[in-house]
Amino acid sequence: MLDIRKIKAISLDLDDTLWPVWPTIERAEKALHDWLGEHAPKTAELFASPLALREIRESMTAQRPDLKHDLSALRRESIRLALNNAGDAPALADAAFEVFFAERQRVDFYDDALAALTFLGGRFPLVALSNGNADVQRVGIGHHFRATLSAREFGVGKPDPRIFHAAARAVQVRPEDVLHIGDDATLDALGAINAGLQAVWINRAGHAWPHDGEPPLTLASLSPLCALVCAQVKPGP
Repeated sequence: MLDIRKIKAISLDLDDTLWPVWPTIERAEKALHDWLGEHAPKTAELFASPLALREIRESMTAQRPDLKHDLSALRRESIRLALNNAGDAPALADAAFEVFFAERQRVDFYDDALAALTFLGGRFPLVALSNGNADVQRVGIGHHFRATLSAREFGVGKPDPRIFHAAARAVQVRPEDVLHIGDDATLDALGAINAGLQAVWINRAGHAWPHDGEPPLTLASLSPLCALVCAQVKPGP
């Protein structure tokens, strides 16, 4: 069970915890395709469907395992490969990626997310901890976080215990004093528990716990967690 009295800091996943990620990715891929249609029409025609783009991304993942934890580099090099395969200029990849990346930062928050960030950030130092490539500053929520840590920057991603421990060090607390909040049962919830943190699984879709043993505290949104905290923790200075 969650011991709120022990919490000195909170680490938070981003994609599918604070906003649904796939609508964002779909919009970003459409913006990318529209840009390719103007600047690299052969690539736009060859990779007209999101499925085709994802297939070439899977191909790049197989070719470049060193980019496993750097989704931005993986996306950029996938675009470069698509341009090359279609006969367009591979040098367009950087500009094309920037179009995708800018749109990828336009997210639609879950209804509970912004209020929860304000509430929790007023009581604990928050660390953004993500395997993805959302930029909290460009998304507009950077002011809520004392630190941000991504798999791209750190070199390994969740559920590796080292990235959870690095999040604890970033706000100068012990791992056992950190609560990690995230939507992925394996990467977030089980990963945090195995790293010695407390965990809350944000299970908005009502999935079954996929692992042996009892799940951590499981909530359908961030709002009930704020209510639990409100009963026991006073606001910070």
